[in-house]
Amino acid sequence: MQHGAGVAAFFVGHRGYRFASSALMAPMTAAFTADIGHFVAARGLDLVRFAKGQRKDLVTAGYLRRAELDDRGLVPAQVLYVGVAQEKQRVFRTSKRRNPVTGATYPWLVPGSGVVNQHYFYCADEESGPVCAKFSGYFPYTGRLILNGNEYAKRQAAKAGIGFVPLDNAFAAVDDVAAVQAICDGLDEGKITALAARLLRLLPHPFTTDGTAAGYRYELSVLQAEFSLTQALDAPVSGRVFFDQLIRGNLDLGRPDQVSLIFGRKIIRKGKRATPGRFRTRVITDGVTPSLHVDYKNSKIRQYHKLGKALRTETTINDTADFGVAKGAVSSP
Repeated sequence: MQHGAGVAAFFVGHRGYRFASSALMAPMTAAFTADIGHFVAARGLDLVRFAKGQRKDLVTAGYLRRAELDDRGLVPAQVLYVGVAQEKQRVFRTSKRRNPVTGATYPWLVPGSGVVNQHYFYCADEESGPVCAKFSGYFPYTGRLILNGNEYAKRQAAKAGIGFVPLDNAFAAVDDVAAVQAICDGLDEGKITALAARLLRLLPHPFTTDGTAAGYRYELSVLQAEFSLTQALDAPVSGRVFFDQLIRGNLDLGRPDQVSLIFGRKIIRKGKRATPGRFRTRVITDGVTPSLHVDYKNSKIRQYHKLGKALRTETTINDTADFGVAKGAVSSP
């Protein structure tokens, strides 16, 4: 339902209305909002209305610190709280069109944008640790599943009794490197699909049983993916020297011949067949900690000295098509 024809098929073909109109969306929104209210009240949850610019991760960290732990030292599976924020997103609105032959008017769905409520369900999952499911409060009620692979790995390592020392979204040390690596490698599409299924069974969402049976359900795709490598260093001073030398040796990463080596393709800078996208290298110093940034189309690489203890390399992909990979992750849960 990401295009007008799909929305029309939902209201006309599935629900049997004569026309598809944004007026038909209002009752669905009201019912969804009421379900969220009942869900919050029945479980005695906090409903947090996020202020503009408020750090949601800091709010969630406070709830995790205050949560009671089980005998394994883990936060039990639960919904921590529900948040609401107004954000801009793509929506469908109704405009009037006129039949050129008869002169009669009829409604027509047109895409646009609007500021609507977004509902955040922050949870602790038994398998994945802290996760978040986000649902738009307006048709077509798009959703996002946000999970952290490091939290998943820490959760699984703790359950397996593997000792480790955390390092701000990384591992500073682990007792069994091979076992933790196997845990990280095991976070695949099957695990993510199962997580989505658990959350959809638990949380309120706007699609009824008959709609789900007719094929109107959530399907997973990759909106953003981040991959990181954290190389812990024995001596912080040596790590700083290493990183400074690394920057000096990579100041020219943005040159076309070097970029082609990194990304495995020939870069054409000018003419009708110029390679689309942005190619840029930046060296940024924040205080006394420098960082190296490489941009490629909608993706970025960032490298920096993490907390004076490790070399951290983060690759963030915002469009898998940049690397010839389809966005679709798995079949629907």
